[in-house]
Amino acid sequence: MSDFNFESLIVDIPDYPEPGVVFKDITPLFADPDGLRETVVTIADHFRDAGITKVVGPEARGFIVGVPVAMELGAGFIPARKPGKLPRDTYSVSYELEYGTDSLEIHKDAIKPGDKVLIVDDLIATGGTAAATGKLVQQIGAELVGFACILELQFLNPRTTLAESGNHDVFSLIKVS
Repeated sequence: MSDFNFESLIVDIPDYPEPGVVFKDITPLFADPDGLRETVVTIADHFRDAGITKVVGPEARGFIVGVPVAMELGAGFIPARKPGKLPRDTYSVSYELEYGTDSLEIHKDAIKPGDKVLIVDDLIATGGTAAATGKLVQQIGAELVGFACILELQFLNPRTTLAESGNHDVFSLIKVS
């Protein structure tokens, strides 16, 4: 793991989006050229020898982190989008939210059986979105190698949810307890 101080580029915003919540703003990390590079390289280095062929990024910040990680790994990038955003035939998975459900889709020809897939997002909170994306990858017959994020909210126990899809590597730059 890099000795770069990622936390120094994360800004705490108290009482956002509602009282009692401390929002972790990662946009300064993206705006800093060294911070962005260290973020991408550190995540990629953790999975560099895993033979990743595809990186999947859930909408929307998974796109920001996932594309450069895919480039660094020499892999393709696949966006996991909300329903109705992709123009061709898709695979879809629904998952539970705190109050309701949501869905993600990927194009049917985006991932093939035998692909080795890494799921990358900016944040893993409860693990629901990442786990659903992992189920989608596994339903296609690809190998889910692991999950990576910038921030992991440990106090919400996301690894419990992620473990439901199997024993996969979970890597986070910053763990918030």
